[in-house]
Amino acid sequence: MSKAIAGFSKLSKDQKIAWIAKEYFSNPEEATTLIRKYWNNDPKLQKLHDEFIENTITNFYLPLGVAPNFTINNEIHTIPMAIEESSVVAAASKSAKFWATRGGFKATVLNTEKIGQVHFIYKGDISKLNSFFTTIKPLFFSETNSLTANMQKRGGGILDIELRDKTDLLPNYYQLHVTFETVDSMGANFVNSCLEQFAKILKNEAQKNQDFTEEEKGLQVVMSILSNYVPNCVVRAEVSCPVADLNEDKNIAPEEFAEKFITAVKIAEVEPFRAVTHNKGIMNGIDAVVVATGNDFRAVEAGIHAYASKDGKYSSLSHATVENGIFRFWIDVPLALGTVGGLTSLHPLVKLSLEMLGKPSAKELMQVVAVAGLAQNFAALRSLTTTGIQQGHMKMHLMNILNQLNTTESEKLEAVKHFEKNAVSYSAAADFITELRKVTLQ
Repeated sequence: MSKAIAGFSKLSKDQKIAWIAKEYFSNPEEATTLIRKYWNNDPKLQKLHDEFIENTITNFYLPLGVAPNFTINNEIHTIPMAIEESSVVAAASKSAKFWATRGGFKATVLNTEKIGQVHFIYKGDISKLNSFFTTIKPLFFSETNSLTANMQKRGGGILDIELRDKTDLLPNYYQLHVTFETVDSMGANFVNSCLEQFAKILKNEAQKNQDFTEEEKGLQVVMSILSNYVPNCVVRAEVSCPVADLNEDKNIAPEEFAEKFITAVKIAEVEPFRAVTHNKGIMNGIDAVVVATGNDFRAVEAGIHAYASKDGKYSSLSHATVENGIFRFWIDVPLALGTVGGLTSLHPLVKLSLEMLGKPSAKELMQVVAVAGLAQNFAALRSLTTTGIQQGHMKMHLMNILNQLNTTESEKLEAVKHFEKNAVSYSAAADFITELRKVTLQ
């Protein structure tokens, strides 16, 4: 059992590594070597990475791949994707190729409002609180001018401030519910700074309000924080074509494919157990682009899954129909993204990814990310309703299995050739490599 340590954050990086290696590993030298192996050779770049978070000891790499040939609103894009799961980039690329000859992807930003809230407890007369709020509302705008000036120059700022009565949910619980436009930044710091200023104004003005009793003057601010649930910051991505054009797979008629595909979507709309996995596949595409472009994938995940439950039951994010012989497949997702600030201006590969995308605005990035999610979903459903998901996935996963088996380059070539016509599994690959090595030794 390891010992607790005081003042760990004050140790140097080398001291932190030495302590960890000694306390947690049977071979401290081997652990230290591995940790250092993933440092960047450029000391300046490594220092930049070290300063992103606290107590850094090394870098944790994810592959950065690209999915080319995405036609989005009649423009061709190559989409960067940072992800560890095999077959995701290949599936997205395959969808891009499929839809490129069928009109491509269409994407539209429906709205871009962000939300922040000041949560507070007020024990008193609601009519007096309403009157008080109306009186001080202009102060919220005027006394945050220094915070909002630059955002207003870019076309953003505070859109509205509401007083919301939530006492039906929790005794004496109220909110300042604030809507923001943050333009090309995700805006978390901007929103939270404004909210904290609102909280100060609320408390100070309450204490000075002569209409309040002493108890009412004791209005208590619990917290001031942005919300990652952004149901009014939504983008739609869609594809459509005549059913007859869904004819790439010779093993299934386009009409049958469309019917099975739509049924698969409808199952995800009504069955939460399926919907979770269905939406996880969508997030494979979304998260990969969000990570590659330096945005907060945890915030995006939380907001999107909340949106999937907005009608009281967890459901599919995507939908499909056939009307008048036209197949249509679309997705609406809330995405609070930024292309300025944070890692977007610091991480070299984030800057590279954004440049690859043509230095998009936040709205343009929302469109690209939503398209990546829809493309991934199309690829997954297409496989599920035709050949099955494992055939393609395991083919892509084969290289991971071969690496686990410590195969040589020549063994990999033989294995890839063999499994072009045989089902892939870990045991099948292990058996094949074992037999191959026996033959080699003879």
